[in-house]
Amino acid sequence: MKAIDVHLHAGFGGPTVEAMKETAEMYRKNDVLALPIAWDEETRSGRPPITNDYVSEVIQAYPDVFPTGWACVDPWKGKVAVREIERAVKELGLIGVKFQAAAQEFYANDRRFYPIWDVCQSLGCPTLFHTGTTGYGVGQPGGSGIKLKYTKPIPYLDDVAADFPRLTIIGAHPSWPWQEEMLAIVVHKANVFIEISGWSPKYFPESLKREVNGRLQDRVMFGSDHPFITMERWLADFEKEGYKPEVVEKVLYKNAQRILKLSVGEAAKAEAT
Repeated sequence: MKAIDVHLHAGFGGPTVEAMKETAEMYRKNDVLALPIAWDEETRSGRPPITNDYVSEVIQAYPDVFPTGWACVDPWKGKVAVREIERAVKELGLIGVKFQAAAQEFYANDRRFYPIWDVCQSLGCPTLFHTGTTGYGVGQPGGSGIKLKYTKPIPYLDDVAADFPRLTIIGAHPSWPWQEEMLAIVVHKANVFIEISGWSPKYFPESLKREVNGRLQDRVMFGSDHPFITMERWLADFEKEGYKPEVVEKVLYKNAQRILKLSVGEAAKAEAT
């Protein structure tokens, strides 16, 4: 196993298992595992979700490539969202829950959503939050109505991390234009981590590069955001950035194994012996 991609979008070729066959083959060829992501922004946009059941079916169809995946719930669905998290984790075996606050239009520290963070903390399942700007609506008039304010790390994610200290929180993507805010949270709070998907590594802010290669090297995970940036391009660009060899191993797979408690690759072999 060369790497674990913790951020792969499923269903963009159509919501069929067969639509993921080509993607699975690409990951298999490169000896990379990936965690596909569901999607639900139905309250804001009216679009039907890419369901948790679909992601579960993809995992079952290609288990050698997709060992598990991320559920997604629309936080505005309230108790329905809470029950769906329980079902996705307990019955479907998904590893955690993804949120995109700009697309879903909510502030993470709004007390109305605290039952969601509470159930995630109780279940021990990680939460993955989009941070910083987004490609959703980019270049369109008004950004297609998407408001970036929801993805600012401080105070929104910081408040949740403080109020739910046993909840594993992962900030997705370089958090520009609030990169230093996200890094400050990770330094300050031991239950917060980052994954660096969605950007080519050659464009990472200098502060992020410095921390990845230094004091936060144990807190960072690889994600591509495929198909928006392909896994192959991300890895090729990352290789050229001159990170320390031990940092490369940690970012590409060791940190994900530890943080997400993934029994895959060498970790799975060790458990079996």
